[in-house]
Amino acid sequence: YQRRVRGIPPHQNYLFLGAYVDRGKRSLETICLLFAFKVKYPDNVFLLRGNHECASINRIYGFYDECKRRYNIKIWKTFTDVFNCLPLAALVENTIFCMHGGLSPDLYDPRELNKIERPLDIPNKGVLCDLLWSDPDPDIVGFGDNDRGVSFTFGANEVSKFLKR
Repeated sequence: YQRRVRGIPPHQNYLFLGAYVDRGKRSLETICLLFAFKVKYPDNVFLLRGNHECASINRIYGFYDECKRRYNIKIWKTFTDVFNCLPLAALVENTIFCMHGGLSPDLYDPRELNKIERPLDIPNKGVLCDLLWSDPDPDIVGFGDNDRGVSFTFGANEVSKFLKR
């Protein structure tokens, strides 16, 4: 497996699907670099919200502690305010529906997401939660319980049904 960079902005577009923090000792550098790219290339760099871009999660898994240790709690609160404004999903060329997690049994049309007002916290259940937390499961049909204790798993048939809507 080899990763190749196909080009840099503004000659190439990039869509990042979340999980920018809580991935090691350099979360601050990672998220600041991504925000800098977004500021410099607003029409070429796109950032979606992942499940760790939520105060209730990154408070526990390390980002809060990193901010507090290296700067202060106020900077963590500022990042939380920005995370609460990030979009939850993207539609690429009206064909590819992208999100950090997966499908929701309560989402019938991706255009419904345009009506959601931000900033917002992510609830423990429902469409917003599922977009960040649900997982595909090739061994099931329909929606099932998720071992993570939040959201659902979904089978390939649910992807097919969603794509036909």
